[in-house]
Amino acid sequence: MKVSRQANAPLQPLDGRPAVVSLGVFDGVHLGHQAILAANLAEAGRRGAVPTAVTFGDHPKALLLGRAPRTLTTLEHRLRHFERLGIEHAVVLRFDDALRDTDARAFVEDLLVRGLGAEAFVLGFDSKFGRGREGDPELVRALGHPVQVVPKVELGQRAVSSTAIREAVELGDLEAAARMLGRPVSVYGEVIHGDALGRTLGFPTANLDLAHELSPPPGVYACRAEIDPLEGAGSTPALPAVANIGYRPTVTGERPDRPRVEAHLLEGGQDLYGRHLELAFVAKLRDERRFEGLDELKAQIVRDCESARSALG
Repeated sequence: MKVSRQANAPLQPLDGRPAVVSLGVFDGVHLGHQAILAANLAEAGRRGAVPTAVTFGDHPKALLLGRAPRTLTTLEHRLRHFERLGIEHAVVLRFDDALRDTDARAFVEDLLVRGLGAEAFVLGFDSKFGRGREGDPELVRALGHPVQVVPKVELGQRAVSSTAIREAVELGDLEAAARMLGRPVSVYGEVIHGDALGRTLGFPTANLDLAHELSPPPGVYACRAEIDPLEGAGSTPALPAVANIGYRPTVTGERPDRPRVEAHLLEGGQDLYGRHLELAFVAKLRDERRFEGLDELKAQIVRDCESARSALG
């Protein structure tokens, strides 16, 4: 998948081919988003065009409202999902004052049609864009461009949305979130150096920097870990892991501002510093709690590893 970033160079068609364009934040790349992208791929296949997803580097609400929600997927995580779904060209726009004030017609004609070579559009039912959110599928159609509008996806008579999934994750209802995502809840981050306590206890962990990505509530989870295949190692099978999300009350005096995310690979043998890791949550094993000392903590970690192996099959 080719990734074009507006800040780096003027946008151009991929290999001179026309594009079928879908536009949105796509936070979570949930079932509703997947329906849009699947329709995009089908339309691009019929036309011999490039399936293209246009998204934003920063959430537009950060500029429009002065704040943005914690995202289900950071930009890089979103791009990994786009690639898995078959998108050939991902375009990352910088949502700044200039883009916010761009007339919807100019946005379509100048940026998407002349810039990316868009010859057709596949948009969500609630797609809005341009100054004052004046752009919508009807405007694109009025400009003479073919538009397919994908209806909302519902589960249990409720529309699938990033907001609904965010609420489920924050409440720890990972099963409900997974149903709306069409896959397990996952987080994606860079492996950074920690204090090596896990290694001291005989259970080395990968400490993840999630940037602003939302994580499940504190607890211990059975996970499958996947190393980013775009970082030189190629595609590798998902690895069984046990992850702790929390404040580490046994070893931490003052409570940190944010919980830490640490994953222990059950099969070991990986040097992951500086790499990016995706953790998919399969089952919650227990809540986080304080132990009387490191020996008691170590004994519990042994039990957690066995529980994770059982949960992962």
